Amino acid sequence: MRLIYLSLLFLIFFSLVQCDKTSPEEVKNPTQKNVSDSLKKVEEKEKEISYHAEIINHQDSALSVFQKKYSEEEIHNILAINRLDLKNRWRADTLVVPDKMEKDFNAYSPFPKNISLAKDIHKLALFSYPIHAYALYEKGNLIKWGPTSMGKKSSPTRIGLGFTNWKKKLAISTSNSEWELRWNFNVFNFQGIGWHQYDLPGHHASHSCMRLLEEDAKWMYTWGEQWILDEKGTKVIAKGTPVIIFGEPNFKTKPWKDLLKSPKANDYSEAQMNNEIKPFLEEILIQQKIRTEYLQRKKDSLTN
Repeated sequence: MRLIYLSLLFLIFFSLVQCDKTSPEEVKNPTQKNVSDSLKKVEEKEKEISYHAEIINHQDSALSVFQKKYSEEEIHNILAINRLDLKNRWRADTLVVPDKMEKDFNAYSPFPKNISLAKDIHKLALFSYPIHAYALYEKGNLIKWGPTSMGKKSSPTRIGLGFTNWKKKLAISTSNSEWELRWNFNVFNFQGIGWHQYDLPGHHASHSCMRLLEEDAKWMYTWGEQWILDEKGTKVIAKGTPVIIFGEPNFKTKPWKDLLKSPKANDYSEAQMNNEIKPFLEEILIQQKIRTEYLQRKKDSLTN
């Protein structure tokens, strides 16, 4: 009888072990599998963005086929990736095209989504000379990026820290009175350098300014903050939005073509961006504090 009883106990124990397929690791941390699956999905999504080359012969029907293949918005994004505007689309006979089209243009961003060192900066504009691109951050979070054409070799754009000053919807270039600069926002006042709309030909071609697409320049015209002057307009009380222009340009290469070899070829890591910001962080925060305190005093004076 005792033998039968022990046999029954053994059978019950054995059946319970067979039913429970949970590994020791899953018992120890039941959420680990779900977290791993989520991370895997994120990694797979990031790997989804890859690129291929499409040859465009502007002399035959190939251009027409290209235009029918992609929507207006997709063509806009493809040109932006190749640092071109619609007017200058003919300048490229080969375009770098994403294998999968994303609705959110930020999906193609070479800049990190977050920069820890910029978490206390209200607004920050970054312009990369090497990859012909800009990025806008708020509290260290990427909100927008896009293509730019900066100073050519004979008239390079000034590297370093600047602040947005005055703005004008339509400015006339000091280099040529026929050049109309739409949505112009000055950054280096005495040099007359700023960002504005103008041709994006797929290479650095400006006379020191930062050229932008029309819609980007218009959007940034509202986003950026002007300096604050005294009543006479002769003294700067508070500076505008900080702008950091960084990197050494190579005027002979088109870095976006490297995306054909590696989708991350143009990417900046958060650590790299922290290194670019670090030398200017103290000055940025000082000027930000001056502006914030002035605006608060002005607000208080109006309510009292």
